[in-house]
Amino acid sequence: MKDEVFKYLNSFQIDFNHFIKKSDKDIIVASDLISKAFKKNKKLLICGNGGSASDAQHFSAELVGRFKKNRASLPAIALNTDTSSITAIANDYDYSKVFSRQIEGLGQKGDVLLAISTSGNSKNIKEAISIAKKKKIITIGLTGKKKSIISKVSDYCISVPSKETSHIQELHIIVLHLLCILIEKKL
Repeated sequence: MKDEVFKYLNSFQIDFNHFIKKSDKDIIVASDLISKAFKKNKKLLICGNGGSASDAQHFSAELVGRFKKNRASLPAIALNTDTSSITAIANDYDYSKVFSRQIEGLGQKGDVLLAISTSGNSKNIKEAISIAKKKKIITIGLTGKKKSIISKVSDYCISVPSKETSHIQELHIIVLHLLCILIEKKL
């Protein structure tokens, strides 16, 4: 059992070291885009499926509430939290539309969409980005693989350099916490 723990943590350490070397610029760009939107009284829309849905909700809560600093609440919305909208849209249209329909109704030019997809290939995330772009909403992908559908269609993308799903999710939380730190410093 001890070997399994060591093996997992060692493989995470390798992915973490790659992450440190390659992701700082992308995180800084994303924090700048989100901060500038907040300064212009625009909002951040966030979406994801499964564990990424939890990450979207977590990030939204840190911004609406606070992370480390007492400050004004920030306009961030996790689109995966409205179960009535999600189930109605999935039933009346298709699951691929659960986020795009919300963006169609809530999104405005100058807002930012943070689209989280561990695989980088989620159809409903791709659809959300497509509608966001039509509405002139800045799109930021947060993915695992460097070459994915989401990384190709997003205006900007933070790609976590790992093929291990659990490591991608763990590193996504680090990215979101770093975004919180940087956003709070900028506002």
